[in-house]
Amino acid sequence: MTDKNELRDRLKAVPLFEGLSDRELRDVVGRGRVVDHSAGRDIVEEGRGPAGFHLILDGDATVIQGGNVRRRLSPGSYFGEVSLLDGKPRSATVRADGELRTFSIVAWDFAPLLDEHPQLARKLLTGLCAQLRAAEAGAAERP
Repeated sequence: MTDKNELRDRLKAVPLFEGLSDRELRDVVGRGRVVDHSAGRDIVEEGRGPAGFHLILDGDATVIQGGNVRRRLSPGSYFGEVSLLDGKPRSATVRADGELRTFSIVAWDFAPLLDEHPQLARKLLTGLCAQLRAAEAGAAERP
C-alpha cells in the first residue's frame, strides 16, 4: 500500500504538480485513491466519457488509438487530463501491460482542484501546449 507521504512525493515529481506546496499536494492526495489494475485491463476506453486523471505508480501501460499502439507509459506517466478539461470522450484507450497501480482522481473531484489551485490549471495548459507542439513537430517530420 502506498502511504500519503509517498504519494505526495510521487506527485511532486510530476511536472503537472511540481510547483504545488506540500499543503496543496496533500489536498490533491486527499481527492484521489490508489487503484490496482489487472494485466490486460483497459483503464480508460477510446470514445468513452471522462472518468478521471491517472498517475502510474507501478507497472506499464500501452496507449492505443484507432487500434494502433501509439506509445508506452511507465511509472511517473499520467493520462486523462485532456478529457477532464474539455469533457469530451477519451481520445485513446490505455491498457495495463501487466499488473498496474495508479493514483486516480475522478472527474467530479478533479474540477474543484483546478478552482482551488489556479497554478495547477496553468501547469495543465502548459503541459498540453508542450504535447501539442511535440505532435506538430512529429507531423512536420513525416514525408
